[in-house]
Amino acid sequence: MDHNYLQEKAQNDTFNLREIIKPYLYRWYWFILGVLATIIFAWFLLRYTIPVYNTEATLLIKEVKKSTSGQPEMSVISELGGIGGMGTNSIDNEIEIFKSKKLMLSVVKELGLETNIYAKGNLKDSELYKESAPFVVRVISEKRNAVYPNKEVLAIVNNNNITIKSESFKKDIQVEFNKAVTMPFGIVIFQKNPLFNKSAVDTGKYILQFMSGIDRTRSLLSQLNVSLVQKEATVLKISMSSEVPEKAQDILNRLAVNYNREANLDKNSEAQKTASFIDERIKLIGEELGKVETQKEDFKVQNNIADIKAEAELSLENAAKIRQTQIDNESQLELVNSLIGYLNKQGAYQVLPLNVGLTDSNTASDITMYNQLITERERLLASSTTANPLVQDITKQIGNMRTAISESLRKSRSALQIVNANIQSEQNRLSGRISKVPVQEKLFRSIERQQNIKEQLYLLLLQKREEAAISLAIAAPKARIVDDALTNPTPVSPKKSIIYLGALLIGLLIPFVIIYVLELFNNKLQTKKDLEKLSMGPAVVGELPSLEKGHSELIQLNDLSPLAEAFRILITNINFMLPKNSKGNVIFVTSSVKGEGKTFTAVNLALTLATPRKKVVIIGSDIRNPQLQRYNENRRGLVGLSEYMYDQQVQTSEIIHSSTFNPYCDVIYSGAITPNPTELLSNGRYQHLVESLKSEYDYIILDTAPLMLVTDSFIIADVADVTVYVTRSNFTEKELVLFANAQIADKKIKNVVFVLNDVKDKFRAYGNKYGYGYSADEAKPWWKKLFD
Repeated sequence: MDHNYLQEKAQNDTFNLREIIKPYLYRWYWFILGVLATIIFAWFLLRYTIPVYNTEATLLIKEVKKSTSGQPEMSVISELGGIGGMGTNSIDNEIEIFKSKKLMLSVVKELGLETNIYAKGNLKDSELYKESAPFVVRVISEKRNAVYPNKEVLAIVNNNNITIKSESFKKDIQVEFNKAVTMPFGIVIFQKNPLFNKSAVDTGKYILQFMSGIDRTRSLLSQLNVSLVQKEATVLKISMSSEVPEKAQDILNRLAVNYNREANLDKNSEAQKTASFIDERIKLIGEELGKVETQKEDFKVQNNIADIKAEAELSLENAAKIRQTQIDNESQLELVNSLIGYLNKQGAYQVLPLNVGLTDSNTASDITMYNQLITERERLLASSTTANPLVQDITKQIGNMRTAISESLRKSRSALQIVNANIQSEQNRLSGRISKVPVQEKLFRSIERQQNIKEQLYLLLLQKREEAAISLAIAAPKARIVDDALTNPTPVSPKKSIIYLGALLIGLLIPFVIIYVLELFNNKLQTKKDLEKLSMGPAVVGELPSLEKGHSELIQLNDLSPLAEAFRILITNINFMLPKNSKGNVIFVTSSVKGEGKTFTAVNLALTLATPRKKVVIIGSDIRNPQLQRYNENRRGLVGLSEYMYDQQVQTSEIIHSSTFNPYCDVIYSGAITPNPTELLSNGRYQHLVESLKSEYDYIILDTAPLMLVTDSFIIADVADVTVYVTRSNFTEKELVLFANAQIADKKIKNVVFVLNDVKDKFRAYGNKYGYGYSADEAKPWWKKLFD
């Protein structure tokens, strides 16, 4: 039992799945048409969409390193010729500099990119650049807060003149080439392009897109992408997507050049400051050295000294080292005093001279760090403001470092003064030993000592000046171009494969959604399965196919059409509901509303039942809206059911008429339309008529009024042996079946069976997959066979 249950459940599940996909299978050609339409649309889209290409350049950034924190790391780069190099920066900072508006604005102005020129086309406008552009537009100056045209600007070239038209301008502007013209937003000059290669389709009409420099900068920055090639490397990939590859290449190449230029200016500022300080000191020391030389010469003349030899040679040898130490100490003291004076005179954010001979490594390291912070602050201010948290942090560090340097220099001076005092004390001790040395010798040595100090300092400064000049002369670019800007020949947009794939999916999705929505909001019966799901108990005993255009609505004698076969199947199923071998079976044909095919079903049922062995009569029981006469207009006005029920004198034989379509079928028409049909149907004459006909006819077909509209049919429903409830595919609303169920449950109609009328082949239980010769020979156009 369990096995059979599982098999039945699996079959039901399969069937349910088939029912779900049936609406989509019926409309399979919708999907083909949808795909064809979207593919054609995609083709036109690709045909008339301007392709966008990706251009890339690769740069190696030198003198930078990766930063793992939010602030730049400061480190000392190896010195070149004694002059401090530029401080290292985070590679992330360099990426931001490439994205800065200042750098891109310099590119825009140098390449004259403020104005785009387009060739006007029927469906698309193509941007012109270099050889394809007939002229070049240069913006000489922009007005502050100028309003640029927001409507299309048309440029018409006529020999050496150009006419500018736009709804944004009060009047047309006539311009000569190579002459400046004042426009509402600034001064512009139009120059003929000597490289212009005129095409055959050139019409001389162009569209201009004026834009301010900063707006054009923002537009280009939105297309720019700067990223690291590898995480641990300092190689940057700069890319730009543009409809004009040559333009993107020029922008990227110029961007690299301008970046190096700005970096070199920043880098040389420290060396220039150092060189200026050295020049000032050389001039001052030179003057002091000249004074010492004059003093020495005067001393020798005054004291008649040609060559002095110390008489206390041994003492002097012992004092030689102390004297040398004193010279070095006083040199350092002189340098410290000079740096203190220079620090007090200079501004808060100017670099200090570096490596001028100071032996205090801590102070020299502090000066190096201070200069690096000054340089970093200037670089950040180039692309931001003093409100930037990073700038504020570096400013604070500069103040702290300046205080530290000043304190360090003072401590160094104090230490040097102490050392100098100690040396002087030691010299005083030695002076006692050389007391016999003449005073002249002592004074001469003092003059010589001053001369040696000045000479050493002077030579040192000359060396440092040469090193500074070398540093300025050999400054290398900060970024080395690894790969020049190159454009990938394959467009990045639109991507044909993705567009066509998307078109295919949309072409399938749109019909699917439409069908799904149609099915979701479909409240009408379509198939026998729909009716069986809604009917509570009564069987669906027949499906009546839709009539082909031009076919007769009535079944003829010996008819072998699908419609006739459907009625024969219906009769077979109805006979199972009737007593066997009985005479006078009453078949009550009704529906919920008008238009469901009730009369059509009743008439064809009667014609099919009527044979030489079976006599049939059909009674037009709808006396409010008679329909039987529409199949034979000549019978209108004949005496019928209304007259019989109204006049007791009218006999049954008077209202029975032979059918012109089947000699074995008689007809009782509805007769005249009366104002009181309900009263007539309630007087008992109708029941008497049906009883009197049972002895003469095998089947009595009652064509009644719709149940939902009037109560007439309920009055005579008890005479029926079987009730044929007619519904219509794509017409009968599903709620009407619920109405029929309610009448059955209330036992207002009895022995009910359902019939689904006007069923298209695709909705029939077997469709048109099977045939038995009834319609196989019918010729159909190929397109009908395709969509069947």
